[in-house]
Amino acid sequence: MLANTWTFTQRELKSYFNSPVAYVILTLFLLISGWFFTAGLFLVNQADLRDVIAIIIPLIFLFFVPAITMRLIAEEKKSGTLELLVTMPVRDVEIVLGKYLAALGLLASALLLTFAYPLTLSILGDPDRGALIGGYFGLVLMGGSYLAIGMFTSGLTHNQIVAFITGFVLIFAFFMLDKVLVFFPGPVASVLEYLSVSYHFENIARGVLDTRDLIYYGSLITVFLVLAVRTLESRKWR
Repeated sequence: MLANTWTFTQRELKSYFNSPVAYVILTLFLLISGWFFTAGLFLVNQADLRDVIAIIIPLIFLFFVPAITMRLIAEEKKSGTLELLVTMPVRDVEIVLGKYLAALGLLASALLLTFAYPLTLSILGDPDRGALIGGYFGLVLMGGSYLAIGMFTSGLTHNQIVAFITGFVLIFAFFMLDKVLVFFPGPVASVLEYLSVSYHFENIARGVLDTRDLIYYGSLITVFLVLAVRTLESRKWR
């Protein structure tokens, strides 16, 4: 299983970096996040990454992640290459995991390139390292959850644009759940708050590592990856 999964991971990473897709996405990600970082640093005279990590990058993820995942399964369906995989000694779960890890690698690369921001702050001052580590760790978990959702929506259609829009809507719903609590009664609001990706991210970004938050992200990723596998398996039932 590990060998086949790694083969798909390498294949997808090569397809990203052998085309303009990865470079365009990474460039836009760095331009947007870098502008807000430098604006706070030079215009507001605030040597702080709090807003970039807690607000700006999570907002970028809403568009960045669906753009990464929209082609992963939808393109395979459209081109017909997915059907060829049936003849190979490979399981659907290996395909999904391989593609997911490749997308996670691209997302991690984007975050890795932003390490220039905390390095700059370290030169200029003494940033809270606990909050920085927690913030980046939370971004990986948030991004990983969004990628799993995007994998699922990519498997629902042959059209990449539809996959992008569907992924964005579902990701945006999880992002907004804790921001509409005032419209719901107490018990319902508590459930919605727990289901919100942002609520758990905020806890980790403060440098507080709670097992409930880890269980939430692990469960969310697992559920949507399982659903993505089921969408692939559905082609065998037709």
